[in-house]
Formats: sequence, structure tokens, C-alpha cells
Amino acid sequence: MLAPLLPRAATGRPRIEDRRVVNGMVYKIRTGVSWRDLPERCGPWKTVYTRFRRYALDGVFTRALQQIQARADAAGDLDWLVRIDSTIVRAHQHAAATGRKGGSPGRTNRTITPSAGPGAD
Repeated sequence: MLAPLLPRAATGRPRIEDRRVVNGMVYKIRTGVSWRDLPERCGPWKTVYTRFRRYALDGVFTRALQQIQARADAAGDLDWLVRIDSTIVRAHQHAAATGRKGGSPGRTNRTITPSAGPGAD
């Protein structure tokens, strides 16, 4: 299903199989491991990273999602009335912490603006 969307190999050195590289991308996304720590079975980390970046910039992932959605919609497997947003998804109990002790949550505007206080004429 994904193969027709992937760019063709250019001439030159033998290419690492697409399935192996895509499996590396999935492994990275699912585990959160750094690119350099990908297992060897996924191929060279630099290859996996380069193709991930190229596919993202070329819109390969967007087209794949659209194609998967179109197939599921045609089969009647999608209910477009069901939505999930952040207001109904439970966050981890510490997700709202700012990381600063005693700090207030939210943004802080740190811009300095002149005041019209004493001495301002």
C-alpha cells in the first residue's frame, strides 16, 4: 500500500530495502529512541533519517494517510462524526507542570516596555 507512494531509487549504489527503512521509521516513532540508537536491523540510522526527512518534505506521509482514509471511507469503516481533541484526552497527571518551582503555569511575557511612570514627560 505504501510502496507506490515512495520515490523510486536513483541510479548508483544499491539501495537499502524500503520495508527495512520504513520499519526503522516506525520503530523510532513508537519507541522514541534517537536516530543514532536505531537497531542495526533497520539499516544505517543516517539512511533511515534521510529518507524520513525526504518523505516528510515530499508529502509522502500525507498522501499515504489520505489514501488510507479514502479506502477506509469507501469501505464504510470511518465514522466522520467521531472526533477526539485535547479536551477529552486524559493527560498524564504531571503534564500540566511548568518545570519551574513556584512558577506560574502558562507563558510569561518578558518584553520590556517603557512605562509612563515618574519622570516620563
